[in-house]
Amino acid sequence: MSLATVYSRAQSGIESPLVTVEVHLSNGLPSLSIVGLPETAVKESKDRVRGAVLNSRFNFPKRRTTINLAPADLPKEGGRFDLPIALGILAAAGQLSTDTLARYEFVGELALSGALRPLRGVLPAAIAARDAGRILIVPQENAAEASLVDGVEVLAATHLLEVCAHINAIGQLSPAPRQTQVHGESSPDDLSEVHGQQHAKRALEVAAAGGHSLLMIGPPGTGKTMLASRLPGILPTMSEDEALEAAAVASISERGFSVEQWQQRPFRTPHHTASGVALVGGGSNPRPGEISLADHGVLFLDELPEFDRKVLEVLREPLESGHITISRAARQAEFPARFQLVAAMNPCPCGYLGHSNGRCHCTAEQVQRYRAKVSGPLLDRIDMHVEVPSVPQTMLRAASQETAESSATVRQRVETARNRQIARNGKANAMLKNRDVQQHCRINDADSHLLEQAIDRLGLSARAYHRILKVARTVADLAGEKDIATPHLTEAIAYRRLDRSAR
Repeated sequence: MSLATVYSRAQSGIESPLVTVEVHLSNGLPSLSIVGLPETAVKESKDRVRGAVLNSRFNFPKRRTTINLAPADLPKEGGRFDLPIALGILAAAGQLSTDTLARYEFVGELALSGALRPLRGVLPAAIAARDAGRILIVPQENAAEASLVDGVEVLAATHLLEVCAHINAIGQLSPAPRQTQVHGESSPDDLSEVHGQQHAKRALEVAAAGGHSLLMIGPPGTGKTMLASRLPGILPTMSEDEALEAAAVASISERGFSVEQWQQRPFRTPHHTASGVALVGGGSNPRPGEISLADHGVLFLDELPEFDRKVLEVLREPLESGHITISRAARQAEFPARFQLVAAMNPCPCGYLGHSNGRCHCTAEQVQRYRAKVSGPLLDRIDMHVEVPSVPQTMLRAASQETAESSATVRQRVETARNRQIARNGKANAMLKNRDVQQHCRINDADSHLLEQAIDRLGLSARAYHRILKVARTVADLAGEKDIATPHLTEAIAYRRLDRSAR
């Protein structure tokens, strides 16, 4: 037959829409044209495919060849369509059986020798193939990543000849084994290595249990960065849905995804010179930024006031919504951004305000100007503000001789508290909506009066009011209490004492 249809997958954000590769051979001068909004890399695939077909000892048809990538309004990019295009040409030329082609989906870039090369974005394609009920054939190097998806049959090949032999029932490709035990330790850093700073450690545990955002303020060298780097090690184990979403974002990024990262919480630390596009993502073909690469993990912003203010403002919307939509003239892409924000900053420009050595000579105006680099609306969206003071040397020496709690011990308490939240709310406390707060974060009249006094004295907003109740609910969950008591509420209020209006 002179017409063949092969199924493949494109890439649009973290989605992988179906692309139908239609190949038609007709009479006329030998030529090959590709239609269906192909970008440069796709247009060049005709030369790669020609070389791969000829070097694989097949006959390349000397007829007018038209290749249509449907739907026509979906942009196609990269070399992922090389394999389905080659198979479509061979099937249309009668060199490949068409009886079973409809059962498969194909993605893969071809070398001129016919060898299959790996590509990015295979994990979303595997999820889509599972939902469509088809078998996915991928390059060997991508098989481990694709097999992380439960319920999809993945076949791995190293060469075009192997795929053709499988389709023609001459040889059989072996299914890639399901990857189930690939995750290791969440973080190589342990919380026990941080000496002293018990108050900050407690705040870190509360933040981990409820998924709350956290701002640490203190002089240089007090352990802010160490504490932040230990947070992934005490976070709860990722669910399979969370792990798939985070892995899908990593899969389409420039660095790609490695199976060793499976079910490990991402920890992203962008430099303070990063642009807004670097944080939220962008480009003519939208790519995920740091906030999406930190999905279901931690985004750590060290030296928070050193970031450009306009850059920080882009965090306000995704902190509330948990996703980011990137709009361009030609297309629009939506990426998940359910990250846990952890930030650190010095108390003043020199960093030593309130230090016992008295070396700070910053004026009140300088301190105010320095802190004003971080806007009030952004600070209002950060659940917890914690002071991390310098530790006296005598206390540091004594703490180093004690046995501090390990990350594994703290993580057990965090897991227990998070399980209580999932059973009660269906989600972490930090994700509660206002109506959920009214239902699950009730307090008695005396505590309501106490909270009202704190709101008036600190000059907090209605948003901060609800965030205090969420943190109090997390503190109660860590204590194993059904209701929020006064000690839980006062601890939550203490985590807001460094709010802007109180400084």
